[in-house]
Amino acid sequence: MELVGYAHTMSELVAYSDGSVVSKTLIDKKVGTVTLFSFDAGQGLSEHTAPYDAFVQVVDGEAEVNINGEVQTVSAGQMIIMPANIPHELKAVRPFKMLLVMIRA
Repeated sequence: MELVGYAHTMSELVAYSDGSVVSKTLIDKKVGTVTLFSFDAGQGLSEHTAPYDAFVQVVDGEAEVNINGEVQTVSAGQMIIMPANIPHELKAVRPFKMLLVMIRA
C-alpha cells in the first residue's frame, strides 16, 4: 500500500493481533521515525530510555504510561511526550494503538 501522497485512516493501517504487539514504520529517515503500533490488552513496552524525546499520539484504546515512576493513563485522542534519557514504559489497559514520533537531535 502506497502511503505517501494518499489519505489514510490511521487506525486501519495496523491491526490488532491476539497477545501481541504489532508495529508498522511509516517514515524512517536519518533525522527520525514515525511508527504506528498496536498492543493487545496487557501487552506493552518494558522500561527503557531513549536519547531523544518521544511523542505519542493515542489513536485507539487506552494505556498506562509510566515515566520515571509516575503513571499516566492515556486514551484515544490524547498525546504524551516521554522525555529523553528518562526511564519510561507502557502497558495497554485494553487494546491500544499509538503513533510514535521520534526526532533525533
